[in-house]
Amino acid sequence: MLIGDVARRSGVSARMLRHYDSLGLVRPTGRTHGGYREYSDADIRRIFHVESLRSLGLSLRDVGRALDDPGFTPAGLVEDLIRETRARIAAQTELLTRLRRIGDAEPTDWSDVLQTVALLQALGSDDAARRQRAALTSAEEIPVATLVEAALTETDPNVAGALRWALTRSGDDALPLLAEGLTASDAKVRKRAVQSIAELPGEAATDLLRTALASPDPAVQSHAALALGNRGVADAIPPLINMIITEQADADAADALSALAGDAALADRIAAAVVDALAQGQEPERRRLIQALADIPGERATTALAHLTHDTDRVVAGTATYALTRRPTP
Repeated sequence: MLIGDVARRSGVSARMLRHYDSLGLVRPTGRTHGGYREYSDADIRRIFHVESLRSLGLSLRDVGRALDDPGFTPAGLVEDLIRETRARIAAQTELLTRLRRIGDAEPTDWSDVLQTVALLQALGSDDAARRQRAALTSAEEIPVATLVEAALTETDPNVAGALRWALTRSGDDALPLLAEGLTASDAKVRKRAVQSIAELPGEAATDLLRTALASPDPAVQSHAALALGNRGVADAIPPLINMIITEQADADAADALSALAGDAALADRIAAAVVDALAQGQEPERRRLIQALADIPGERATTALAHLTHDTDRVVAGTATYALTRRPTP
């Protein structure tokens, strides 16, 4: 088969076939009666082998080695190709992400594009101070998706605080992306997500925090409970008491319960829940719970403290006695 026929049937251009010939990679081994070089069936099979190996990313030099060197082993080369392919994918993914961020900013001219690129570079800087300045000075110019991604990956506490502040200026637009962060595989990302949600005002953020109470991640639960307690949401009462029992930010949980108890309608409810936990708890837990009960106002708490002055645990009894001396008399 002549070169033109081979090119038409194989899809490999005549120019590339001549290049293969010049490299000695695929040389036509036959001759026509007129003296023209002709590709045999074996030559054509080799062309397809070359194309198959090239499709894996092999260089023509490596293709030649693979086909002609009996001692050639593909394992190491395949591993190299895997690493190179992953690197290319990572680079292309990074480029795609950057382009999407620029698109999210809805640029109207090239100066907008350049400004967005500068902001993205600042947020991705190795210098924490530069990242913080970018978040504080350009919050309204940074796409919400970019802010959320930065907030969920930031490790410096000062920069993280600046990013959360910037997110508060985005309204509810950040909430769907932060909700995804609550279910991330990385526990640190989940924690940053709930911390960011906790600083966002409004009912939509409160509803998302209620959802976070059901998270299997204790850190997400506790941050959500504390935030909801400070917002006056009664749903936080059981998890806050559980935080005291398990000694997970128990002082903060007790403060949140005290703040909730500022609502007279909730004070007796909180006192009853703490008393129930005291009845079931063990010594270390009961001592933390009695301290929390001491800060709860209302008649239900006062009655419980009076009863606990006779508790068999001297620390519990002493704490109850002292708490009663500090409570206002009826």
